[in-house]
Amino acid sequence: MPELSRYQITQILTQLRDGDETAADRLLPLVYDRLRDIARGQFRRERKNHTLQPTALVHQAYLQMVEHDAVDYQARTHFFATAAKIMRQLLVDHARAKMRQKREGSRRRLPLYDDVLTLERDEDVLDVEEALQKLAVVDPRQAAIVELRFFGGLTVEEVATVMKLSKRTIEAEWTMIRAWLRKELSGDDS
Repeated sequence: MPELSRYQITQILTQLRDGDETAADRLLPLVYDRLRDIARGQFRRERKNHTLQPTALVHQAYLQMVEHDAVDYQARTHFFATAAKIMRQLLVDHARAKMRQKREGSRRRLPLYDDVLTLERDEDVLDVEEALQKLAVVDPRQAAIVELRFFGGLTVEEVATVMKLSKRTIEAEWTMIRAWLRKELSGDDS
């Protein structure tokens, strides 16, 4: 993203926070491609025949983000991290709605290979959400790192920036997180 666009995004986010009613319309063209990238990243982990599409996910997330009364994005990176979190929650909500319709199916454990989750069924989304909720109780910071890495598609450096931590700290946390997730999602109780 060109440096001018980054500055423009931050400036428009400030205007949005200050109540400028036209800011959301000016912001969308500047952030749309990155939001689509985040949505595509989320869908890489979803089942192939998902009924929700990336474009719809982007639009729903964007509307939630700009229609909030308490919009206060600190900077461009914070905005995109929030978008990733909202998109993940929309996918979880979608999966829960589908599960309520089905009211069937046994849950299986998901393997985690090379930091990639492939979510093939709605139940898989719920398994990951359940694991994240458990992790959030044990270590909220680690749960936030998972959200930013898996669902936000952020690099270790970007996560460090968002969380105001060193790259080395995030790398160490990420090693522990992967081990915990591998155990949790495989159902290995040993």
